[in-house]
Amino acid sequence: MIGLTLKQLRYFEALARHQHFGRAAEACSISQPALSLQIKELEAMFGTPLVERNARQVRLTSVGEGLLSKARQILLAVEELDDLVRASRGPLAGRLRLGIIPTVAPYFLPTIITALTRRFPALDLKLREAVTQSLIGDLLDGRLDLAVVALPISEPALTEFALFQEDFVLVRPAEDAGKPVPSARTLQTMRLLLLEEGHCFRDQALSFCQFGEAQPRDLMEGSSLSTLVQMVGAGMGVTLIPDMAVGLETRSANVSVSRFPLPRPSRTIGMVWRKSNPLSDQLMQIGAIVRAIGYQRDKAQDSYSDERPVLPV
Repeated sequence: MIGLTLKQLRYFEALARHQHFGRAAEACSISQPALSLQIKELEAMFGTPLVERNARQVRLTSVGEGLLSKARQILLAVEELDDLVRASRGPLAGRLRLGIIPTVAPYFLPTIITALTRRFPALDLKLREAVTQSLIGDLLDGRLDLAVVALPISEPALTEFALFQEDFVLVRPAEDAGKPVPSARTLQTMRLLLLEEGHCFRDQALSFCQFGEAQPRDLMEGSSLSTLVQMVGAGMGVTLIPDMAVGLETRSANVSVSRFPLPRPSRTIGMVWRKSNPLSDQLMQIGAIVRAIGYQRDKAQDSYSDERPVLPV
């Protein structure tokens, strides 16, 4: 189509993703009038509206839906052509868009950044923190190159690379220190504090507590692990957090931390990327570097007991 540009496709894809002219313009680092003008030019080329406009959000028309599918294929192909050129030049350099889940980012991201900037000084890391579902969508659409998530993902288009396994621990009010560690079944009867829906760690905690598809009756939610720990310190219930979060999150909270008996609840942290990415060999190398460093457990965490009895079922 004469006059169609990649810039217009990028603006249109951002509008479809954000469903709002202002947010799409901000994501593209342009003014809202400039983005609106580009969309109108696209609509003029097609001779039909591509979006339905209203005060709250934007919806794609049927023609817009068809264009979005093709636009994403084109934009992904362009990204991979750029990666192919980068892969042919030797050591990894330039932009690397890395996503990471919120229950890992505050605790492990500094290790990743330090390792990669030392090994690849010409690397320009662009970071995005989001829940797993959002990161996987960005990977598949070419908006991310690599993501750190809890495995498995079981997406056929993605390569999974395991980094390490870590345990979950129980966080209770400080006055509960020394009490027997409740079993998974006993936790079902307690007020359990969990992350909001959308976090994979929430699903893993529920799975350990053997709730199945049923939701806990006495459940409270928080937006972050830090919030959950502070709620526990205020006597509002108990929670599970990953081992790597203990040192940072419990330092200023009036809580006690206990390890579960074997077999302990745990998760596998790994990296994922598109199998079609021309940088796959370099991303595999990144995975190997991060795996070799691994998660270094805070020595302060050794102060809580590994040998607490379990309450009878």
